[in-house]
Amino acid sequence: MAETKLYGHKLTPSLSSLPSSTTLRRHVAPFPSLVSFNTPKPPRLRVLSMAIKRSPKRLKYSAPRFTKEGGMLYVEVDELGADTWKLEPVIELLKQGAVGVIPTDTVYAIVCDLKSNSAIERLRDIGFPLSILCCSLRDIDTYTTGFPSGDGQGHADIFRAVKHCLPGPYTFILTASKELPKQCVRYGTKTAKYASRKKVGVRMPDDAICQAILEKINAPLISTSVRSPKENEWMVDPVVIADIYGPEGLDFIVDGGVRVADPSTVVDMTGSYPKITRLGKGPKLHWMVAEDDDESAFYVEDLMPSATS
Repeated sequence: MAETKLYGHKLTPSLSSLPSSTTLRRHVAPFPSLVSFNTPKPPRLRVLSMAIKRSPKRLKYSAPRFTKEGGMLYVEVDELGADTWKLEPVIELLKQGAVGVIPTDTVYAIVCDLKSNSAIERLRDIGFPLSILCCSLRDIDTYTTGFPSGDGQGHADIFRAVKHCLPGPYTFILTASKELPKQCVRYGTKTAKYASRKKVGVRMPDDAICQAILEKINAPLISTSVRSPKENEWMVDPVVIADIYGPEGLDFIVDGGVRVADPSTVVDMTGSYPKITRLGKGPKLHWMVAEDDDESAFYVEDLMPSATS
């Protein structure tokens, strides 16, 4: 009778030589065709115990990638910007004239497209004053007259010094150019007149999410910081912001995590010296003058080393 070799063993086709079912399973179990891939399912109680530890308010928004609550888009993004692809719906809404909340390197800001007059009016109903979130220095040059240059009359050429601060937690007050819409510099209520001397704050936030939005939309955004309507305090939790400002008609909120209530440092660049009007997250640099400093002690020469370094 013919014999067959299998992995060095001699097998005969007689029925008496076949192993029992138990023996057969033991011999062929190592082959991939009989390997079982079934894994036990985790008990349901373990999943529930994890959910109980989470904040009930955050469970409202954190389940899907992005959700809509009452017509408002809520997008949760990694604070380091690892998943900025989630921002595409937000970009489309901004291009359509939406008003929403995004994180910055200081506190959260309510923003809209700078060229949408209707969106700016909605933004002014929520908060004031307004500032511009810029992606580059070119945007600052477009919508303002730029940073003061040296003229021998008390203004030093500090543009190079300013460049070292941007992007960063500073708001620089500059004179607005004709390119800036009038709604951005108007003060008070809708019936108020326009300011005789137009000034506007400009920012270049050092925040991955904010920078990604500005790059994707390829245009500046007009903004105002998010404050509590009653306590006049900074609001840093996007879930709380959604609960309070969602009913006010916000179109979207970008959740970049809870921030620290530390606003930007505001520096007025329209006077003889760069004067700090609010000291915040950005430190006071040697070429800046604080409100309690004696301006007569400062000379143009004190600022020039920073400008030429």
